[in-house]
Amino acid sequence: MRCDRLWSKARLATFAADRPGMGVVEDGVVASLDGRIAYAGPAAEAPAFEAAETIDCEGRWITPGLIDPHTHLVFGGDRAHEFELRLAGASYEEIARAGGGIVSTMKATRAASEAQLIASALPRLDALIAEGLTTIEVKSGYGLSLDDELKSLRAARALAQARRVSVTTTLLGAHALPPEFAGDPDGYIDLVCREMIPAVAAPELGGWGLAEAVDAFCEGIGFTPVQTRRVFEAARAHGLPVKLHAEQLSNQHGAALAAEFGALSADHLEHLDAVGIAAMAKAGTTAVLLPGAFYFVRETRLPPIQALRAAGVPMALATDCNPGTSPLTSLLLTMNMAATLFRMTVDECLAGVTREAARALGRLDRVGTLEAGKACDLAVWDVERPAELVYRMGLNPLHARVWKGEIA
Repeated sequence: MRCDRLWSKARLATFAADRPGMGVVEDGVVASLDGRIAYAGPAAEAPAFEAAETIDCEGRWITPGLIDPHTHLVFGGDRAHEFELRLAGASYEEIARAGGGIVSTMKATRAASEAQLIASALPRLDALIAEGLTTIEVKSGYGLSLDDELKSLRAARALAQARRVSVTTTLLGAHALPPEFAGDPDGYIDLVCREMIPAVAAPELGGWGLAEAVDAFCEGIGFTPVQTRRVFEAARAHGLPVKLHAEQLSNQHGAALAAEFGALSADHLEHLDAVGIAAMAKAGTTAVLLPGAFYFVRETRLPPIQALRAAGVPMALATDCNPGTSPLTSLLLTMNMAATLFRMTVDECLAGVTREAARALGRLDRVGTLEAGKACDLAVWDVERPAELVYRMGLNPLHARVWKGEIA
């Protein structure tokens, strides 16, 4: 059986559904053909491959390439001064209501050119890639006008041309109220629903195909459940799946609303209640947990990890990389935070940045596990056991990153 590349003498954490836990294979091989996995499993059961190149992994561990399913990677400026204000005692909400927060980043994003947005995002992306990232989600949400949201999404798409990485894009037009709509949030939601969503929808529906999903910020300082429902209805009318920033600062019952629309994910979830958990479990909506934001804004209310676990809700992890509440560009540190702050297990943390992250993006059929037919996206690690990837802080043990079968 022919293959392009064969990784031999490896230990695998496949995260395949037909194997318990991490799906460990102690003496494994991975074969790639035309950018996809031709085989991943025990060496003793592998076909007789004729490989153009064979790589001896010398007992190293191979996991699926890491996936970051929630980022705001494209933005202008920074908010280091707000960090100083928080250290002096100001709350996130106080800063936002005083004209800081998302609106301050909006001004910098609007002032930046598309090329400037790409250039500023690349170092953040490179930091993630250096730790084995192969797929990333990038949201808009700092333009807050039709032209600037489209500019941000084009910049996000351009990252995939500048680096060997897969990029999914999400329209987050309903992120905050721009100054020109002060006092008229319903008017702004009209703009999101009538102009932004049609403009980014799939080309066959008359749009430009710039976004693969629609998100919103359902919160006391964001948009109401009624306004969020309008956004979701418009997304559904244009064939786009939805996801939601839900229950971060208060319980607006956004997770249940997201589940009603079959959302890919509901994210943050510190104030999630039992009704929301049950709705997510029934709908198959993934919980995306963001320990970096929890840590950075010094939250004290933990997301209900045990209740999510008991209900069988899949749990993904993400950096939430953004300038205001999680300037984090490390999935390795994200896993450590999830373990130490949220008490997630090693298996859950690693699944959270591979299989469950893929599920949260609606891409589990393509990436996230080591299984035949999926993209050959791999991370090869210099560790003795997978727990080291969660346990260590500030150490990057990546030996090699593979994207679509090519050593990247």
